[in-house]
Formats: sequence, C-alpha cells, structure tokens
Amino acid sequence: MKTRHLTDDLEVSALGLGCMGMSEFYGPRDDEESMRVLHRAVDLGIGFFDTADMYGLHHNEDLLGRFLKERRPEAVIATKFGIVREGNSYARSIDNSPAYARKSCEGSLRRLGVERIDLLYVHRVDRSRPIEEVMGALADLVNEGKIGHIGLCEVSAKTLRRAHAVHPVAAVQTEYSLWTRDVEAEILPTCRELGVGFVPYSPLGRGFLTGSFDSGTAFQAGDFRANLPRFSGDNLQANQAIVDAVKSMAAEKGCTPAQLALAWLLAQGDRIVPIPGTKRVRYLEENMAAAEVVLSEAEERVLADAIARHVVSGARYTEEGMKGVDA
Repeated sequence: MKTRHLTDDLEVSALGLGCMGMSEFYGPRDDEESMRVLHRAVDLGIGFFDTADMYGLHHNEDLLGRFLKERRPEAVIATKFGIVREGNSYARSIDNSPAYARKSCEGSLRRLGVERIDLLYVHRVDRSRPIEEVMGALADLVNEGKIGHIGLCEVSAKTLRRAHAVHPVAAVQTEYSLWTRDVEAEILPTCRELGVGFVPYSPLGRGFLTGSFDSGTAFQAGDFRANLPRFSGDNLQANQAIVDAVKSMAAEKGCTPAQLALAWLLAQGDRIVPIPGTKRVRYLEENMAAAEVVLSEAEERVLADAIARHVVSGARYTEEGMKGVDA
C-alpha cells in the first residue's frame, strides 16, 4: 500500500479503514469476522485505523484495543470525542468542554490499550463554546504526550481557521464522495491553503456508490440507513442515475464501482486519505485494490460532470444527525 502525508509529520496508508460499522449502525455485529478484517487489513498494508468513543458506546474502541493486543502494527490510530449518547439511542448531545475532552481521552487510551492516541478528532463542534478553548485543552493533552495530533470533524472553514491559529490541525474529517461534494466549496480549499490533511468518511456513500441498492432494498434490523432521507424509497429511486454513471465508467475501466469511487477521491489531492469502512474481508480486499486504479484528468472530469448532472435527492442525515455539522 502506498502512503500519503496528512501533514508533513503524519504519514499514513493511502487508504485507511473505518471501523464504525463493526460495532453498530449497519446491522448486527460479528466480532470474529471483524477481527479477521482487521488482521487482513494489516496484511494488505493498511496503516490507518479510524474509530470513535461513541461507536457502539465504546465497543468499537474495545474491539480495536483487543486487536492491538494481538497484533500491534506500525499504524496510526485515530479516534474521536465530543458526541454524547444515552444508552442505545441515536439521540445525541455535544460536549467539547476541557473536562470532558480529558475524560474522553483517558477513556480512549485505556480502551485502546495505547500510551498515546496518534490523532484525536473533535467529533462534532459545539457552536456555543469557543473553538479556541477546545483547542487549548487539546493542546495541553498534546504537551502531556497523550495525543499526537489534533483533528476536527464536519467543521466550517471559518472554524478551521480559528482552530488552526491556536494549534496546528492535522486533519479534517468530513463526509465526501461522488454524491456528497459540499466540501469542495470552502473546506477543501482551506485545508490545502493551511496544509491540513483531509479524511473523507463514507467515501462510498454508505454503500450506495457500490451499486448494491435499489428501490426494493430491504435493510437489516439495526441498519440506520433505513431512516436516512437519501435511502428512502422515492429518493433512493431518484438517486439511481448517479450510481448508474459510476457503474458505466467502472465497466469501461475494468474495475468495480467501489474502486472507481475511491480512485476518484484519491485523485482529488495528495493529502486526501479516504477511510472506507467494512466488516467483511471480501469488501476490504475490493476496496483496497482501488489504490491501484489510476484515472486520467479527462476521466476525472467526465465522471464528475456525469454525476453533477443529477441533483442528489434527500439530506445526508436526519435532523438529529445534522447536529454539529458545518459548525
């Protein structure tokens, strides 16, 4: 696996692994299969693993911690804090207070079984709290050696600039894919200007860009896509034209739609590192092969233009899920 630099001093594999789905949101969990995925990821050269304290209410960090006890690879481990959930409810609040940041960091260190978190993101920004205060608290944790780098998720360009003025931001993580391109207006240009890496999550559109869904798709129990506006019956049908464009070019390139979608993201900048998630070895292997798919500038434009002709139907999240987005 080739590598990329999110910042000059933070090198990761060109593709990372999003671990969220191993714990919840996409149907039942299977820890044994997830462990096989994690081991196979290392075999394939993946050196960037992404988790969060709220995924599975700590289960995801615990799972990754058990893996790291079995096999500690030379890898960058990223986790997040700031979203607070009660029980198994999807409802959430946001807490960026210095006290909560420290408490969350120490909990993540314990669950992951590491002495330092390589990259700690603010999962969602609390609009009511100055970002300067949050960055100051995280800078203290950097100085104490508890975290290596600071990241932000789903922030506005204005907030990123203010944060970066207090302490260097290593990476911004925001949803970005062929059907979610809002970041191209302000966030990506700002990241490039400041030398901040960009980590697209849901780079396959929560599986939509693989071509696996149609209007008759039935979701498993516990799959939160059943409640997302874009995956509702009418919207899902309307959005089929988008994936049809991806499938058409993928057939011409001799790759899968998933590989094409990831290759397109990789072509958008040297400091862009997508983190496709999966809990199945065969999908992991398919996704990682995208690093070998090369698109010409002409192919990038043709694909992007084909997608742009179709307006995406439906919001990214429910109103609850949009809390803290673009803050």
